[in-house]
Amino acid sequence: MTNAERRRVVVVTGLSGAGKLSVLGTLEDLGFDTVDNPPLEMLAEMIGRSERPLAIGVDARTRGFDAAKVLETLATLRTNPQLRPELIYVTADETTLLRRYTESRRRHPLAPNAQVSDGIVQEQALIGPLRAEADLVLDTTDLPIGAMRRRIERQFGAGADANHLVVTLTSFAYPKGLPREADLVFDSRFLRNPHYEPTLQPRTGLDAEVGGFIEADPDFPIFFALLSEMVGMLLPRFVQEGKKYATIAIGCTGGRHRSVYLVEKLAVKLGSRQDAMGDADGPGGWRLHVMHRELAREGNITATTTPRPDLGRAEGVTMNDSLGARPLPAQAQEA
Repeated sequence: MTNAERRRVVVVTGLSGAGKLSVLGTLEDLGFDTVDNPPLEMLAEMIGRSERPLAIGVDARTRGFDAAKVLETLATLRTNPQLRPELIYVTADETTLLRRYTESRRRHPLAPNAQVSDGIVQEQALIGPLRAEADLVLDTTDLPIGAMRRRIERQFGAGADANHLVVTLTSFAYPKGLPREADLVFDSRFLRNPHYEPTLQPRTGLDAEVGGFIEADPDFPIFFALLSEMVGMLLPRFVQEGKKYATIAIGCTGGRHRSVYLVEKLAVKLGSRQDAMGDADGPGGWRLHVMHRELAREGNITATTTPRPDLGRAEGVTMNDSLGARPLPAQAQEA
C-alpha cells in the first residue's frame, strides 16, 4: 500500500483560542469525519470503526487529557500500515489569544475564575510536549481565516501529494519576533539596507530596483551561494527522514526589503534545482509556499501564504490571491 492510499488520521491540538475548531471545520469540508474532544481511551476504537479520513480534536478540555498518552496513541497508530496519522498543533501568541478572548467574552477553560493569561500559561505547560512532536505547527497569529483554510486545503485536500515535503519560505522582521514555526532561521541584516535610500524605502523586496540594490552588496553573492547550498543539502535529507513540513525563515530589520527579496530568490533557486533533479513532480520532492509576514501585516499582500507549484520554470511568477500573477524581481530570475 502506497503512502497516498493509506487512510489519513489527523489529530488536531493546540491552544484554546488559536483556531483548532476552524482547522477541524476545514478538514470536515474536505471530506474528513471530525470529532472534537472524545475521551482519549476511545481514540483507537473510533479509528478502527471509521472507513473515511478522520480528524480528531484533542486539547486540555479532553476528559483524561495526558500529552504522553496522546503521543503513545500516535506511536501505535503509526505501526498500522493502513493508516497515515499526523499531528497538527495550532498556536498563536499571547497578545492575540488575549484579544480573541476579550472579543468573544469567553472564559478560558483552564481558568474559569482567574485571568485568561493564567489559563494560557497552564495550557502551554500541559500540551507543550505535543508541539515538539507535531508534524505541522500552524501559527494563526497573523494568518487570516481564509489563508488558513487554503493552507489546510493544499496540504490535506484531495490534490495533496503525500510523497512531497511541504516547504514554506517566510520573510520576517526581527524586532517583531521570530516565526514560531521556523525550522531554520537566517539573518540578512548585515546586507545593504534599502530602507536608507529615499527612493527605495517605500518599495519592497518584490521590486526589481530593491533587488538590484541588495545584490550590489559585495557579500551578497557568497552569502546567497552558501544559503542555497545549505538549504539544498538539507531538504533532500528532510525528505529521506520522512519529514512532512519544513519552514525556512529569513529575517531583516523591517521585514520588507532584504528578507523579502532573499525569500523570492531562494524560492526560484529551489524550484530550478528540483527541475534539474527531475523530481519536481515525482516522489521524494518538495512543494514550495511563500509567505511575507510583515507585508501581510501591512495589507500589501492579503494572501499570506501562496502556492509555488511551478517555481523555476519559464514563467517565474509569484501568485497572489488578490493581486494575481506578479513577476518576480529581475535579479531573482535564474538563468
